[in-house]
Amino acid sequence: MTDIYTRLKQDHDQHRTLLEQISKTEGDSEDRRTLFSKFRTEVTAHANAEEQTLYSYMLEDPDLQDEGRHSVSEHKEIDEILEELAEMDMSSSGWLNRFHTLRHKYEHHIDEEEEDIFPVAEKASSKAEEKKMADKFDSRKSDELEESA
Repeated sequence: MTDIYTRLKQDHDQHRTLLEQISKTEGDSEDRRTLFSKFRTEVTAHANAEEQTLYSYMLEDPDLQDEGRHSVSEHKEIDEILEELAEMDMSSSGWLNRFHTLRHKYEHHIDEEEEDIFPVAEKASSKAEEKKMADKFDSRKSDELEESA
């Protein structure tokens, strides 16, 4: 039985790996294009599904609303940077600089979720709710990935 926090961390670990792989690419290469596209698709589907499960749960609880709003706001920031990167020339130094900004912001965001947000939410949620959120997350993420294909 996987809870929502374990499930989200699994995705975060995959995202960290993709970021590391992208950072090792050079120029407007097939590898960079493929890895960036995969990262963007994965992160977007993850964030949307996370907002529809964990963060919708948190926004319903007055004691958790601030943390939920903060994370949703960071999702929007990250999405804007992903959009910028998708429109930039991947061989430019500007792309690489913006990618480093994205990586820093995204890694900070997921570290903050894992270290600060998840423990607070976990104290307020039952094991049954956590399992239900994990199942809904998987279903929503699958739908999001299908829509982006």
